[in-house]
Amino acid sequence: MSMILMRGVIRNGRVEVEGPINLPDGSEVTITGYPNGKFIGLPDNGGPMTPEEIAAALAAMDKIEPLEMTDEERAAWEAERQAQKEWEKAHFAGHAEKLRRTWE
Repeated sequence: MSMILMRGVIRNGRVEVEGPINLPDGSEVTITGYPNGKFIGLPDNGGPMTPEEIAAALAAMDKIEPLEMTDEERAAWEAERQAQKEWEKAHFAGHAEKLRRTWE
């Protein structure tokens, strides 16, 4: 499942987005709102973060649990990475040729 991220504004109890959304009619969407319209922890003006925004961002980061894998999970992950690497190496020439033809 892929995710589409768009900004919008609530007006008269309805969401108005910045532009058209390329989804078929009947698609289900999830709408997440933020207090006072601001995502806490990120500056909304592109400027430096305020001390309050920094504190909120650090507090949110402290809530993230570390990723810990068992030896079996790590071995399976490494095997999957190696298999993907081998597949990419085996198919590299074909992909390179396809790109070369695209630029002709």
